[in-house]
Amino acid sequence: MEWFTAPDYWLSRLVFQRALAVVYLVAFLGAALQFRALIGERGMLPVPRFVARVPFRHAPSVFHLHYSDRFFAVWSWTGCAVSAALAAGLDGYLPLWGGMLLWLVPWVMYLSIVNVGQTWYAFGWESLLLEVGFLAVFLGNDEVAPPVVILFLLRWVLFRVEFGAGLIKMRGDACWRKLTCLDYHHETQPMPGPLSWFFHHLPKPVHRVEVAANHFTQLVVPVLLFTPQPVATAAASLMVLTQLWLVLSGNFSWLNWTTIVLALSAVEFPATPPRVPGPPLWYEIVVLAVAAVLVVLGYRPARNMVSRRQVMNRSFDPLRLVNTYGAFGSVSRVRHEVVVEGTSDEVPREDSDWREYEFRGKPGDPRRWPRQFAPYHLRLDWMMWFAALSPAYAGSWFTGLVERLLENDRDTLRLLRRSPFPVNAPPRYVRARLYRYRYTTWRELRETGACWHRTHVREFLPPTRLEWGDQSR
Repeated sequence: MEWFTAPDYWLSRLVFQRALAVVYLVAFLGAALQFRALIGERGMLPVPRFVARVPFRHAPSVFHLHYSDRFFAVWSWTGCAVSAALAAGLDGYLPLWGGMLLWLVPWVMYLSIVNVGQTWYAFGWESLLLEVGFLAVFLGNDEVAPPVVILFLLRWVLFRVEFGAGLIKMRGDACWRKLTCLDYHHETQPMPGPLSWFFHHLPKPVHRVEVAANHFTQLVVPVLLFTPQPVATAAASLMVLTQLWLVLSGNFSWLNWTTIVLALSAVEFPATPPRVPGPPLWYEIVVLAVAAVLVVLGYRPARNMVSRRQVMNRSFDPLRLVNTYGAFGSVSRVRHEVVVEGTSDEVPREDSDWREYEFRGKPGDPRRWPRQFAPYHLRLDWMMWFAALSPAYAGSWFTGLVERLLENDRDTLRLLRRSPFPVNAPPRYVRARLYRYRYTTWRELRETGACWHRTHVREFLPPTRLEWGDQSR
């Protein structure tokens, strides 16, 4: 079948696969370095407790068969090794079927992690990586030209990511329609980056242009992905530029980078394709069968996208083969932060020696400038932003965090930038307070050197200590 492959996209496939492997590597690295405190045997939301109440069919994962912290660590570091091998191009040295199996490995491994990750892995970029990673299995290697149907499905995912995000904005917060959302967003986003302060202080007319350009890129440009070249390449390139703008303005894990990787698959690079034989029959059958299944499954996310009750970031099957995406349907006008403090005093008073815990990414000390972490994902810092929005977001894990701070738990402290207490002298009490944060003005920045100004709002958690039963663990 001559129509089955698109030889001119061989370089697009190469760039896409190598870049996707790097995203996989970042995802597995984050899992390996953060899991013990979050979902480990003594974590805030332990995997053994989760798999005991959730059946395998609802959350397929190897950890239903066996779990230990050592096994999870080996699993995650193995995922890093496989991802690094794919980034280096190992699949190109294997036969077609071998390359496909190698690409299947990180998908199976990361699916096992996400399906037991609970709250810590309930983000759209997890499902996006898995949906895109599954399609990558069937793109083939140097033995065949890229199959047209898989390239089309990659564009369909990109369309849903961008168009779905555009629709959720137009249906959501009125500030998107009034072009005023970016008057607040750079200040109130989950984890600002080193340039976010400057983005916030851009003139308001520039913010209006930003929002209008966002609407154009998300609601008009995605349609052009399905037009002939070079229009499709121009559309994908514009999406890449927009995503790079978002990369500069904040820390959004690997969401922007995965979207960029998707867009690169639609770019027709000017390069002479190598001569390769036609695809084997078994490969054509497998690709077409998988494509047919995904088209059928794709009905639900497509229906959700056009629904007035559109929801964001939901998976429609336990394998996360098809999902719905979207972000910031509503934008906070005010930024709140939960500040966690501890004291060694026997009796906690307002004038006690309260010392503040410093997180790696979320705002804390007003004088500490935000850093760039994305595409690496600081899971605890992100959830602290949700906790500040509403205590309900922290109901399942915040008490566990406090208990581990009272114990000076080594794995938990590794998630932080700094603990104010020596390793052998944990705090006697821990409390949490809610603060209103706002960016300083240019004048305040010059006078104080602080990028944030904060004011106390209310108590989030009263002074808490371990019960005797907890201390004996």
